[in-house]
Amino acid sequence: MIRGFYIGRFQPYHEGHHRMVERITEDVDELVLGVGSADVSHNTHDPFTAGERIMMVTKALAEFDLVTYVVPIEDIDRNSVWVSHVTSMCPRFDVAYSNNPLVIQLFEEAGVPARQSPMFHREVLEGTQIRERMINGEDWQELVPNVVAETIEGINGVSRLQHLDGSDGMGAEDIEDIESIDDIENIDGVADLSDTDPSG
Repeated sequence: MIRGFYIGRFQPYHEGHHRMVERITEDVDELVLGVGSADVSHNTHDPFTAGERIMMVTKALAEFDLVTYVVPIEDIDRNSVWVSHVTSMCPRFDVAYSNNPLVIQLFEEAGVPARQSPMFHREVLEGTQIRERMINGEDWQELVPNVVAETIEGINGVSRLQHLDGSDGMGAEDIEDIESIDDIENIDGVADLSDTDPSG
């Protein structure tokens, strides 16, 4: 039996990750998914908690006929002991998959076989691009598995990300059209300010 390992931040888990997992399933009998930077959340680079990302990944992996383990892994600052940190948090695995040259080097130096995995439409299927689409109120759902989109919507993830960015999802064209308080009230997603008491 061969057990593989694949780590990512999954902010969010998207179709690029999903296709990579699909490719890995051709080589392994079981797969450990490491949710990296598990201790970081609620910023524009890492908006989702480890628990939320575990939900996304677990639901997305349900379609594969494969035993999977989803494990949160906190960051550490010392690359020289990173592999031992990872292995202490995970079930034993036989091979690691990554596209990160440093990750591959660290595993190989620790005696763990590492394989470079293919990348899929990196120009679009990339976490930064997807988060920017969310912030800007653009379409993003087609870039993630359906169950991931449902999870993000269920936790109001887009609204959170827009608040973290200091944005409300309005595009530049909406802002240019604002000339009065009445215009603000007519923009979708903007609160009605007419009953607000300015005295506080």
